[in-house]
Amino acid sequence: MWQPDNGDGTYSNPILFTDYSDPDVIRSGQDFYMTASSFSNVPGLPILHSKDLVHWKVISYALRRIPEFRYENPIHGCGVWAPAIRQHEGKFYIYFPMPDEGIYVTTADDPAGEWSEPVNIRPGAGWIDPCPFWDDDGRAYLVSALAGSRAHKKSVLYLSEMAPDGMSLISGPEVVFDGSVNGNPTVEGPKLYKRGGWYYIFAPAGGVKTGWQLALRSRSIHGPYEYRVVLHQGNTAVNGPHQGAWVTTPAGEDWFIHFQDQEAAGRVIHLEPMRWVSDWPVIGQALPGETCGVPVRKWNKPKILGNLEENAALLAEQSGVEPICSDLFETGEPGPAWQWNANPDPCFTDTQKHGKGLVLNAVPASHLRPTGDLRNLLLQKWPAPQFYWECELDVSDLHDGDRAGIISLGQYYQVLQVRRQGNSYLLETIEGRQEFDHQNCYTQEYKESSILPASFAMKKEKILYFRMSVVPSGKIPEEKDANGDVVPEHTRWIVSLSAGRTRDESESILRGEAVPGRWVGVKSGLFCSHDADIKTDPGRVCAAWVRYGRNTDLF
Repeated sequence: MWQPDNGDGTYSNPILFTDYSDPDVIRSGQDFYMTASSFSNVPGLPILHSKDLVHWKVISYALRRIPEFRYENPIHGCGVWAPAIRQHEGKFYIYFPMPDEGIYVTTADDPAGEWSEPVNIRPGAGWIDPCPFWDDDGRAYLVSALAGSRAHKKSVLYLSEMAPDGMSLISGPEVVFDGSVNGNPTVEGPKLYKRGGWYYIFAPAGGVKTGWQLALRSRSIHGPYEYRVVLHQGNTAVNGPHQGAWVTTPAGEDWFIHFQDQEAAGRVIHLEPMRWVSDWPVIGQALPGETCGVPVRKWNKPKILGNLEENAALLAEQSGVEPICSDLFETGEPGPAWQWNANPDPCFTDTQKHGKGLVLNAVPASHLRPTGDLRNLLLQKWPAPQFYWECELDVSDLHDGDRAGIISLGQYYQVLQVRRQGNSYLLETIEGRQEFDHQNCYTQEYKESSILPASFAMKKEKILYFRMSVVPSGKIPEEKDANGDVVPEHTRWIVSLSAGRTRDESESILRGEAVPGRWVGVKSGLFCSHDADIKTDPGRVCAAWVRYGRNTDLF
C-alpha cells in the first residue's frame, strides 16, 4: 500500500503512513523493534519489526487486554499512552502510562512472544510518558512527564529511582527539567540515554502540531541539564516533528524516528539521519555549523552492516516487507492489523463455525448505545493517504434485531449497515459526531433506511459487497465548508449485490468528511450487533475477505 523505498538506495518519508503515535524503537543485535501508543484499542502496544529501519511489519502485541475493568467498553482517548521499550540483561521491557490509572511495566524474553501481566509501579492519575534507564553501576531510573488534563500541571520532567529489576520505584520523583520557565511549554515524551559520559534526555516541546525536538544533557543523571533545539519544522511541510527515539545501527550510524500529525490519517512515522557535533545531536538535514536540523523528504537508506555486500543483501531482502492490510481470514481469526474498539470477549467471534472467513457474532447492545461506542467494532488504521478497501459479507445468518456492516470511525463517523427487521432487510446509513467534555464522549447519530428488494430476502445465501474509498484533502476543490475552506479527507461508500466494482440498482452511496478521533486517526472496520431490547437469539455475519488497494478514482 505505502512504499517508502524508492528502489535506488534511497527512501522517502514518511516510512509508515500509518497511525503509530508516540513511537519508541530499540535495536537488539541486527533486529529493530518499535512500539507505540494504542489508547483504548485492543490488542494494545503493537510490536513492529524491521531489519533496515525503513520497512516495518507488525509481529505481535504486548497487551492482550487493557489492565482495568472499565475498558470493557471503549473510552476514546484514554487507555495506553506513549510507551518506551528497552532491553536489559536479555529481557525486554515496555513501560507505558495510562493517564487515569498510573504507570505500568510488562516484560518478555522475546518481543514476538508472550508478554507478562502488567504491573502498576506508580498508581495514580496524571503520570505519563515513562522511560526506564539502567546505568553502568546497575542502578535503575525512570524519567516521566505529567498530563495537564489530569495533574493540572505540565511541561515538567521528573526522575525517579527504581529497584534494579525495574519493577518498583524506590525514590523520587525529582524535577530535572521545567519547560515552563525557559520557553519550552508542553515538554513531554522523554527518552533517557547515555553517551560518552553524558546523560541525554530527548524530548519534544511546543505541542504535537506546532512543536520541536529538544536534547538535554548533563554530566549527572540528576542534572542540571542544559538544552538545545535539535530538530524543528523549518521551511518543510512536516509539522511538529514530535516524540521519538534515537537508535544506532550495527554499522555505527545514528538515526532518529519520530511522528508527524497528519490529521485524519493519524500520527505517521518519519526516519531522520542523525549525527553528533561537539557531543550534541543534530537531527535531520542541517548545513555545516547549524545545530538544529529539519526533517528530510528523501535520504539514503541506513547502512545497517559494516560489510557492504552483506548490507546490500539485507536491504534487498527487506525491500518487499510492508504492513499487511488485506485479510482472507483463513484461520477464522483476524490478522495482526486488526484491533477491537475495547477489551475483547470470546463471544465476539465464533471460530468453531467458520468455513471460509471470519464469523462475527451479533453482540447484544442497548439500542441507545451509539455505533461508534460498540465494543466489538473490529478496526484497522489507514494504510495510505489515498486508498480503497472492500469486503464480502454473508448476512444469511442475521436474526431479527441484528445489524452488520462497515464503519469509518473518527470524531465524525459514517456507517453502512444491513439490519434485519422481521423478515425484511433494511439498508441503512448512519452518521455520527462525537463531542468530548472532561474526557467523556457524547455522541449524536442520524440514520436513514431503505428496504432491500424482496428477492434479496428470498435468497438462501445473502451476499453483499461493501466498498469504501478515501480521497485526500485538496483533491475535490469544489467541496468547501461553511467558511469557504476546502474540507479534509473524504470517504465514499458503496454497497452492492454484485461483486467487485459492478454497480446496480441496489447501490447506496454515503459520502462523509473524515475527522480524526480522540488522539487517533480515522479507522475503518467491521461489526455485527444485536438490539438487546429484541428478545430473540442473536445471529452472526461472515466476512469472507477484506481487500485493500491503491485508490486512483476521484468521486
